[in-house]
Amino acid sequence: MSDLKDALWQEAQAAGFAKMGVCRPDAVPDLAKRLDAFVEAGFHGQMGWMAERMHWRGNPAALWPEARSIIMLAEPYTPDCDPLEALTRRDRATISVYAQGRDYHDLVKKRLKRVGRWLLDQAPGEAIKVFVDTAPVMEKPLAQAAGLGWQGKHTNLLARDLGNWAFLGAIFTTLELPVDEAAEEHCGSCTACLDICPTDAFPAPFQLDARLCISYLTIEHKGLVAPDLRAKMGNRIYGCDDCLAICPWNKFAQTARDIRYEPRAGLQSPPLEDLVVLDDAGFRAMFSGSPIKRIGRDRFVRNVLYAIGNSGEARLAGAAAALAEDADPAVADAARWAVERLA
Repeated sequence: MSDLKDALWQEAQAAGFAKMGVCRPDAVPDLAKRLDAFVEAGFHGQMGWMAERMHWRGNPAALWPEARSIIMLAEPYTPDCDPLEALTRRDRATISVYAQGRDYHDLVKKRLKRVGRWLLDQAPGEAIKVFVDTAPVMEKPLAQAAGLGWQGKHTNLLARDLGNWAFLGAIFTTLELPVDEAAEEHCGSCTACLDICPTDAFPAPFQLDARLCISYLTIEHKGLVAPDLRAKMGNRIYGCDDCLAICPWNKFAQTARDIRYEPRAGLQSPPLEDLVVLDDAGFRAMFSGSPIKRIGRDRFVRNVLYAIGNSGEARLAGAAAALAEDADPAVADAARWAVERLA
């Protein structure tokens, strides 16, 4: 099987992946316990799906009992500029690097299927299942178990030869492939990712309270955001890259290999005034093929209005005031808040 695994790695590289590792479905025995503690503390916020599917999420073997190996793959999407610089342009929006290009779910899944089909051709009678972020699979702990890297103090996966700008994908298979040694943690005494967080979303190293995380607030959180958190969101309207961008291991980050991960026209620091006027049709047209599309126009414009309120640009008050009676209560509330802030 080692020869098959070596050939599999060659195929994975040809498909665009930068790292590959293999682990058993039971490679992280404390996975369920860690998930239980996260949910018990309420750190998952409104992400009810985490609590509802804990049996599968905390036990990969239960998700597909026939699986004997989990192939973890990583693909870099490293930006070619410093994402933190965008935060200084307060009249413009900052969108998380991963969401500025094509939807990674589609691109990574296509690569996984290509690698999976190749594997099945080599081993007729076996079976596979591929997963990219949307299934109850805890990719980051499994990636660490497979040797791809470790979960840093910011809870994201990072590696000495990859940095932390990487998408993860999983191939579950009935094949029993040779496993890799789990990666060890190399954060040392560094706390850069914890110190830079605008909302203090890390109660302790290696722990995240999603309820305070700007990525969660702008993407998963429905309705009104607490006023004390709105001011800390700055001009971030979709996601937050601060803890990723500051990581010193990124000096070894690999270059993104797919041009489709490069920013689409108009998504790298777009003017807030261009975004706040989007209606539902305009929003859908602008973000077709983008992961941003899934949050909908209302949540998106709510975030834009918070950014306008934080901009200090009095000239944007009129655009905010125009939405003070919006049909969506959260948008209307955000508009009024922005006008008050700018006044």
